[in-house]
Amino acid sequence: MGGLTFVDVCSGAGGMALGLEQAGFESRLLLDDDEVAVQTLKINRPQWNVLRTDLRDFDPVEHPESYDVDLLAAGLPRVRSSATARRVDSGLEEQLLKATVYLVHAIKPRAVLIENVPELTHADSHGAFREFARTELDHLGYTFSRFVMNAVDFGVPQNRKHGVLVAVRRQWAEAFRPPASTLSEPVTVGTALRSSMAARGWVDAAHWAAQADQPAPTLVGGSKNRGGADLGPTRAKKKWATMGVNAHTVGDRVPGPDFVWDPELGRDNMVKLTVEQAALLQGFPSTWQICGLKTARYRQVGHATPPPVGKALGRAVAEALNSDSLASAAG
Repeated sequence: MGGLTFVDVCSGAGGMALGLEQAGFESRLLLDDDEVAVQTLKINRPQWNVLRTDLRDFDPVEHPESYDVDLLAAGLPRVRSSATARRVDSGLEEQLLKATVYLVHAIKPRAVLIENVPELTHADSHGAFREFARTELDHLGYTFSRFVMNAVDFGVPQNRKHGVLVAVRRQWAEAFRPPASTLSEPVTVGTALRSSMAARGWVDAAHWAAQADQPAPTLVGGSKNRGGADLGPTRAKKKWATMGVNAHTVGDRVPGPDFVWDPELGRDNMVKLTVEQAALLQGFPSTWQICGLKTARYRQVGHATPPPVGKALGRAVAEALNSDSLASAAG
């Protein structure tokens, strides 16, 4: 399934792009408007063509490498959902959604992939955008589909649901199938983080890992207008507490050999997850570097599309786009 190319917009920390790379795609262009995210992309993949720009200002005429690609991928900033109902609505997220659809007009990829909150696929509040996207893409010759997938079903140690909009040119659309899980049971927080918790000689790492016997709740990156890093809303913090984790902050380093872990004594005796550990819970490899100060680094991780999700979606798109050549070979 090699030889396929993609453009990735609003690339962030590179989770979607990394997953597509793992699925056999080659990047033509990545873009993001955040300086620190662009640094993250460049330090991990110096060979990637990375552009710092606002998607709404992007002109593909100035970047001809964006034409004739197989896939346009967009892990866009999250639109409002039930979890962010109190957020002040700037309209930016919806503008970026429309900008992605308009970009399809210009570069005409064989497939389009938009990843966001589950509500984007079904909530009445996003019905106008879905109809706009379906109408525009149908006019351009694409078949539009939507579905929800959970990262935990693809090896990510986290319950994290994704709303996915896919548009495939009609020639290949019938062959597209949403990714199906192949896991028999989920990866737990303890399994994912036991080695890192023991990295500085903490003797209770195995004991802690045994208690952290479930996937993580959804990590939330927060906004630039919000305060410091934490692991999510009140319900998520309570879930973390059952695993002996202080979710009200993000740690600077893993516990040392003398750390006393006793959740009954309160937050000070619970472990704090580091940015690097949060990245592991998002399915990033341990070698992936996140640039910036702690809050900015955690924000990039929390906003990222988990690479295993990108990989699963990439494979599904690749199978559809290669279906004509496979059929020809079989004939």
